Formats: sequence, structure tokens, C-alpha cells
Amino acid sequence: MNSTPLLQGYGIRLEPLGPQHIAALTPIAIDPTNWQYMTLRIQTPADVERLVTDSVRNAEAGTVETWVDFVGDEAVGASSFYDINNTHRTAEIGFTWIAKPWRGRGVNPRVKLLQLTYGFETRGMRRIALKTHHENIHSQNAMLKLGAQFEGTFRNHMIMPDGSTRHTKWYSITAEDWPAIKHSLLDRIAVEPISPPS
Repeated sequence: MNSTPLLQGYGIRLEPLGPQHIAALTPIAIDPTNWQYMTLRIQTPADVERLVTDSVRNAEAGTVETWVDFVGDEAVGASSFYDINNTHRTAEIGFTWIAKPWRGRGVNPRVKLLQLTYGFETRGMRRIALKTHHENIHSQNAMLKLGAQFEGTFRNHMIMPDGSTRHTKWYSITAEDWPAIKHSLLDRIAVEPISPPS
């Protein structure tokens, strides 16, 4: 059973991913800029269907929780909890992708605020990790701006679809970090309103 909850607040809504979202997500997901630094490649509508099917199956197994990000009635991206470990109360936030017109418009900080609040305050997680490609400087800066702590680099961690090597930069937020990070995020979104594309 998929127990991924609906999360909402701060002007956005995170709906548990399901087949009903395929049509809205397809034009967003097939944008190759979403996958530049990931080992996954989503290029066709069939790839999107497969991604959704796999995500739902993993959610039913309890190892992944994936949300579709909405501003009003418009789907603007997706993000997941994965590598969920209920014994040690840990997870990773990742596979975050946002429609190009909505990037840098206040969506992602709100997505992370909802996910982190759910993770630490509802699920009682002790650690939430984030990771990124060594060349993805934008993502690294975003994780530091979020308040995540840099933990180090896994060298030769993955082979990219083009055969190049990915060294993975790891970051984390712990339960002890969370109160200060939540306060900072609330201050940040108060002065960074959602700014719809013109």
C-alpha cells in the first residue's frame, strides 16, 4: 500500500505521485536539463510512464515516497524521499526536478520545507541526506543555502550514461540541525514569494 501523504502549505501542494499525473508531468520530465547530472535519462513519454510505475511500486514497498509539486492547479515538478530506513530513521531527498520556467521562483525552498517538516516532525527521522554530481555547482550551493552540512565526496561513485565518472558530493541535515534550519527556511520564504513565470 502506498502511504505517501499529501503535504501542503506555504502556497504549494505535494501530491503523492500516481498514474493520474503522467500527462501533466510528461512535458516537464522529458526536458533533458532535468537529468544532466543524474544517472537516469527520461526522454520519451514511455520513459515517464515507466518512471511513474516504478515509483509507485517502490512506494508500495515502503522504500520511496514521491510527490508531484503543484502551484495552484499546475504541476511544476517532483521530488522524492528514497533509501528510507525505518530502523535507523534515515532517508534521502532526491530526484528533484522542476519545470524550467519555475526554477528560481520560490518553489524548491517550499518543497524542501514541507518534506523536511514531514520527515523530522511526523516520521521522526534522525538524518536526511542529499547528494549531487561533483560538477553540479548550482545544486551544491542550494544544499548549503538550505543549511545542509557537507560531509564529503564519494570518488568514482557512479558511471554516467555517457560513460563519464561521477564523484558524488554528500550533504545531510540531522534532527539536531532541524530547528535552526526550519527557522531559517521560514524566514527565507517570507521574503522570497512564489513568482509565477510571466
